[in-house]
Amino acid sequence: MKITYKDKVLDIEKPVMVKDLFAEEIANSKYNVMGCLVNNEYQTLNYELKENAKIDFIDMSNKEGMKIYRRTLIYILGKAFGEVYPEALLTVNYQLSHSMFCEVDNMEVTDEMIEKIFQKMKEIIEKDLQIERRVMNREEATKFFEETGTVRGRLQLDIPENKDIVMYFCEDYYNYCYGMLASNTGVAELFELQKYDDGFLIKYPSSKTPDVVDEKVENKKLAFCLNEYDDLHKILKVDAVHKLNRAVKEDKIKDVIMIDEALHEKKIALIADEIAKREKVKMILIAGPSSSGKTTFAQRLGIQLKINGIKPVTISVDNYFVEREDTPRDEKGNYNFEDIEAIDLELFNSHLTKLLNGEEVEMPEFDFKVGTKRYNGKKLKLAEDEVLVIEGIHCLNDKLTSSIPKEGKFKIYISDLTVLNMDYYNRISSTDNRLVRRIVRDYQFRGYSALHTLKTWQSVNDGEEKNIFPYQETADAMFNTSLIYELGVLRTIALPLLEEIKNDEPEYAEARRIINFLKYIKEIPAEFVPTNSLLKEFMGGGDFKY
Repeated sequence: MKITYKDKVLDIEKPVMVKDLFAEEIANSKYNVMGCLVNNEYQTLNYELKENAKIDFIDMSNKEGMKIYRRTLIYILGKAFGEVYPEALLTVNYQLSHSMFCEVDNMEVTDEMIEKIFQKMKEIIEKDLQIERRVMNREEATKFFEETGTVRGRLQLDIPENKDIVMYFCEDYYNYCYGMLASNTGVAELFELQKYDDGFLIKYPSSKTPDVVDEKVENKKLAFCLNEYDDLHKILKVDAVHKLNRAVKEDKIKDVIMIDEALHEKKIALIADEIAKREKVKMILIAGPSSSGKTTFAQRLGIQLKINGIKPVTISVDNYFVEREDTPRDEKGNYNFEDIEAIDLELFNSHLTKLLNGEEVEMPEFDFKVGTKRYNGKKLKLAEDEVLVIEGIHCLNDKLTSSIPKEGKFKIYISDLTVLNMDYYNRISSTDNRLVRRIVRDYQFRGYSALHTLKTWQSVNDGEEKNIFPYQETADAMFNTSLIYELGVLRTIALPLLEEIKNDEPEYAEARRIINFLKYIKEIPAEFVPTNSLLKEFMGGGDFKY
C-alpha cells in the first residue's frame, strides 16, 4: 500500500491503524487531532488502512474538527449523567454561540448537579477512555434495541436501506451520534458547565480559538427567540425527526405546516406593530446570515407595515459600493466586498440624512462589470407615510448608518434557527439547515452545483462571523425564519445534487455528512408549501418577486 500524507509517501506492507502509523505526527500536533480524512472521507484515528490512501488530519482549528469535539463532549456529558444521575432525562436543545443549552426534563438543575457532572466528566476525560465504533447488521441491531430497551440510535432502523447500524461504546455506556466522534475521551479536555435559565450550558472552544473556552455567552435575545420556537414545537410534538416523520406517516403534516406558517405571520405582524408604535422610526434595517430568507421577510413585513398605514421604500446597499480601485483587499490580495469599508459610507449616510429630512436624492446604480456608480436619473423623496427599508450584512453595525440617530432606526436580526433535533442528544445545526437552503437556491436560481456551494460556504461563514453575528444582540427585534418541516421538502432537491459529488473532490466528506442526516427525514410534498411561504425563496413558485 502507498499512504500519502502531505509531501510524504509511505510504503506499508500490512493493514495498520491511522493512529499507529502516524503516532508521532498526532502527538506533535499543535491542537488535538479529532479525526482524519481518508480519500476525502471522514474517519476516526482507529480506522484501519488496507489500501492506497491519501491522509489529512482534522484538528480543533478545523471547523469539522470542532464539530467532532463538540459531539464527543456531548457524548461524555451523556455518559457522566448515566453514571451520576441514571434516571435523568437529558436533552441537548440548541446552540448559543460556542455552547450548547441543555435541560433535564425530569429533574431540577442545581449548582450541586452541575458540579457533580463537571467532576465526573473531568474524570472520564482524564482516563482517556477509548470510544469504540461498533457496527451491527439489522438483525443484531433489532435484538440489541429489544434487549436494552433503549431508543438511542433506534432511528437508524427506520431507514430500510441502512444495512449497517452503528453505536458508539465507551466502557458500558453506549449512544449514537449522527456524525463522527473522536477515538478517545482525552481529546475533549477544554469545557465548562454553567447554570443557565432552567437548564445549563456546556461551553467549549471555537475553531478560531481552539485553546480557550469563550467566557462571553450572553445571547439573551437569541435564547428567547429559540426558546419560543422550541417550546411551541415541543407542545406540537414535532421537535425531533422521528416525531416529524410520524406526522408525515399519519397524514398530519399539513396541520404542522399551517401552524408553522401561522407562527411566522403572527411574529411578522407583531414586529410591524412594534415599528408602528415608535413614531420616530423612519428606517428599518434588516440583517441576517446567508439563506435566512431576508428578501421574503422584507416583503412580508412590508405588507404588515401597510396594514399599519406605513409604506416601505427599499434601498439597496449594493448600489453604494466604493469605486473598484478603492475596494479593500483581504489577506490574499483579493477584493473584499464583504468588508464594511467596501461601502461608500460617506455618500450613503449623506443620502440617508437628506431623505429623512424630506429632500430629493438622485440614487446611484452600481455597475458591477466596470466597478463604478452610475447615475441614470432615478430620484427618490420620502413621503410622510413612508419609511426606508434596508437589508444587508452590515445593517446591524451602526457604522453603516452613523449619521442617523438611534431612535430613528429599527434593527431586525433574522436567521434560520432550527429547533429540530435528530433525537435527545443530536441536534441539527442551524448552519447545516441554511446550507441545505443555499444548495437548493443556488441550483434553482443561479445554476450552481452543490459542489460549488460547498466550496464557497467556508468564506460565506467567515464573513458572517465577522460582520453579522457580533451585532445580533443589538437588534430591536429577532425573527426566526426556520420552519420545522422544511428539510422534508428541501431534501428531495438537495439529495440528488449532493450525490453528484465524487470522492475525488475534497468536499465529498461534507456532502456525505449532509446526505447521512437528510436521509432520516421523510419526504414532504412540495405542493403542501403555501405560495407566500418564506421557503419559496429557495424552491421557487412563490408569490413574491426576487
